Amino acid sequence: MRIGHGFDIHRLVEGRPLRLGGVVIPFDYGLLGHSDGDVVLHAVADALLGALADGDLGTHFPDTDPRYKDRDSAELLSTVMQRVRARRHTVHNLDITIHAERPKLAPHVEAMRARLAELLAIGVDRVSVKAKTMEGLDAVGRGEAIGATAVVLVEPV
Repeated sequence: MRIGHGFDIHRLVEGRPLRLGGVVIPFDYGLLGHSDGDVVLHAVADALLGALADGDLGTHFPDTDPRYKDRDSAELLSTVMQRVRARRHTVHNLDITIHAERPKLAPHVEAMRARLAELLAIGVDRVSVKAKTMEGLDAVGRGEAIGATAVVLVEPV
């Protein structure tokens, strides 16, 4: 078995939809990024790549490549999952913590869990999604950004 850890953070801006865990969250701001900015899916992809010792998201999908401009992060995660399967591994479980002062994410946690389970081809009972505030500290706490941390366990098939 192999463990991977991932982290991502993006600035909140007007004029973009907020996508977290592959789910559109109603909010006045979205995440600025070369792709759709979904920090949850980015953190998961980085955790998977880390478990494989296979670089990081920026190595595989550089923000200098126009092919990834405004790309759905679910497509990027699907490509990473192909790498996981090619290495004859599967995801055992995933634990996500979203760092956000607002919006309130509790009403969206189950939808995120379901979408992540679908993307990783595992049961929803193997996906944990939690949201934490930063108590007004740093850019996240000031409502300027949202971040996510992911830990994943992969196992040989």
